[in-house]
Amino acid sequence: MPFLLALVLITAAATAYVAWALRPAGPSAERVTFEVPSGVGARSVVRALHDEGLIREPRVFLALLIWQGVDRRVGEGLYDLTPAMDAFEIAGALERGGRPRTVRLVIPEGSRLVDVARRLHTLGLAERDEALALSEAPTQRPSGVPDDAGLEGYLFPAVYEVPVGEPPERTFARMVARFERELDDETLARVEAAGLTVHAWVTIASIVQSEAANDAEMPIIAGVFLNRLDVGMPLQSDPTVAYGLGKDLPALDFPGGDFAVDHPWNTYTRDGLPRGPIGNPGRSALESVLAPARTTDDGTLWLYFLHGVSAHGPVFRPNVDLDGHVRDVNRYLR
Repeated sequence: MPFLLALVLITAAATAYVAWALRPAGPSAERVTFEVPSGVGARSVVRALHDEGLIREPRVFLALLIWQGVDRRVGEGLYDLTPAMDAFEIAGALERGGRPRTVRLVIPEGSRLVDVARRLHTLGLAERDEALALSEAPTQRPSGVPDDAGLEGYLFPAVYEVPVGEPPERTFARMVARFERELDDETLARVEAAGLTVHAWVTIASIVQSEAANDAEMPIIAGVFLNRLDVGMPLQSDPTVAYGLGKDLPALDFPGGDFAVDHPWNTYTRDGLPRGPIGNPGRSALESVLAPARTTDDGTLWLYFLHGVSAHGPVFRPNVDLDGHVRDVNRYLR
């Protein structure tokens, strides 16, 4: 009888201990990002979980994993766990698998392909030359883009969480897919209603993005360029000259020989649009081409704009004729 009583007491105590061990480690619902590195076994994972304060008793939790068969299926990756999760919830999370470790890739509006390739290289996501080669001769392009076009203009500016080790082709595909989400059926109908192809739309938007100091200027700048195309005037956009020469805008020879060098992006020596986009425009620039401010209040076409910095600060002055434009140049920039 004493033996049976002792056995019952021991069993009850063990059951109570296991029940205690399987309960949440604490009340906090604050998320802990827990990483399981590649090649780490279940025992090491359990030890690390205990060190992080996510489980109460390592031996009981390991026994639970073995009983559920999860000990052989714990994969590498990141897990979002909290001390308020009980042992069964944490075991379930480990069984489902973690998300990959990522690097945050930020593509600012107006970035060029060379800028994107440089960022990929800096973050260890791709070699610069490899990224440039892939973007200039891609295997995937958005619909409506010429077969000989690269990805310039179609890598949508945004913040991307890129899994470490992801092939650069997949990273570019992410950015192209993000652009295609912007080009929904309604937007495509607006592009066509404006008498533009997708490639022309993005090309004009990329020039607007490069010329504008802020979003508020974009509709008038878009209107100037669209008006010039309509009346047969050259666009005469300085950023197109810089792009074709592989220079940054401040490095241009003003007003010297760079503007006389003929190339497919020089909108001083050639009429119409350049060969393609000169950067990757954001949503505001793309929208400005579809909703431009083309005229003054009395209906006169905007054909010029002055953009610069005077002694009193930034200057943006649109004009309807050359005389007014020259007058503003002399007034604000000389």
